[in-house]
Amino acid sequence: MGRMHSRGKGISASALPYKRTPPSWLKISAPDVEDNICKFAKKGLTPSQIGVILRDSHGIAQVKSVTGSKILRILKAHGLAPEIPEDLYHLIKKAVAIRKHLERNRKDKDSKFRLILVESRIHRLARYYKKQKSSHLSGNTNLPLLAHLWHRVRLELE
Repeated sequence: MGRMHSRGKGISASALPYKRTPPSWLKISAPDVEDNICKFAKKGLTPSQIGVILRDSHGIAQVKSVTGSKILRILKAHGLAPEIPEDLYHLIKKAVAIRKHLERNRKDKDSKFRLILVESRIHRLARYYKKQKSSHLSGNTNLPLLAHLWHRVRLELE
């Protein structure tokens, strides 16, 4: 599937390992991996950051092959899942940064256009989460809720 607002086709991707079992040289057990995931989540890391740390520092390529469940499901089971989905959070963070830039540079037409594109992605993603009946954006997802989320993200950035 291609990109939404650019010409790229998005073909490049990493290949998953053929074997779905953990490697024989990996000595860490599933409860230890879950404890590490919870420890990293309590430090405030996102699920993708946790996956990168586990891959680079602990040699765990796929958490699902070791524990049987994905990082986000483990976090949900322990009540440590992020309030806002990670992809939506990063889009909101980008929109807040563009708005901050536009406060200083009012005549920047390209940034105004890019802000419109980012906000349309945010609305599309919010509509997806609403359709999925996600606990993140259940109920009436509309502009006031997204404005509230933007405000929270902006406070985190400052």
